[in-house]
Amino acid sequence: MIRVHHLNNSRSQRILWLLEELGLNYEIVPYARDPKTMLAPDALKRVHPLGKSPLIEDDGRVLAETGLIADYLVSRYGPHLAPDSGSDLHWRYRYWLHYAEGSAMPPLLMKLILNRLGWLGRPARPFVERQLTTHLDYQEAELSADPWFAGPEFTAADVMMSFPLEVAVSRAGLDASRPNLWAFLERIHARPAYRRALDRGGAYAFAR
Repeated sequence: MIRVHHLNNSRSQRILWLLEELGLNYEIVPYARDPKTMLAPDALKRVHPLGKSPLIEDDGRVLAETGLIADYLVSRYGPHLAPDSGSDLHWRYRYWLHYAEGSAMPPLLMKLILNRLGWLGRPARPFVERQLTTHLDYQEAELSADPWFAGPEFTAADVMMSFPLEVAVSRAGLDASRPNLWAFLERIHARPAYRRALDRGGAYAFAR
């Protein structure tokens, strides 16, 4: 059985959701953030040296990095959650699968850090705000033709894009003024597998 090392209010919620979409059995090993630092506990370092979540154990493998985990699960257990290999939509799917962490999350993380720095972070705020606006405008435009990031069908790329967009609601002012992104959030939050993952994973502050 797949074991998920799950940290509350984190990227790992996406992996629980993906496992529910795939209909796989899995076990959750829960971890809670330090209430003062909001960092993951040192116990995760006993599973992987970086001490980050999500981590999964499957068939003797320990896998880190959300994008890799999603790629692994879809490749091994759920190819129906990716477009056919070699097609144009497949490469679009792979792009969004990696864009979520490689491009969408860095300015959101920078915004979190700047907020904690108070007035010391003021010089960098205009740059970060411009980056956030650029990315949200880009994502909004990309959903103008299709309801999902990799085309007309739901894929694991949409699972990956959920977290940066959920975080953007609180950190970047994402709201109904960007109707395509707002509708995307409404669609994913209504999915039965998403709701089941919330039931299993516990409190998740970014769900609406």
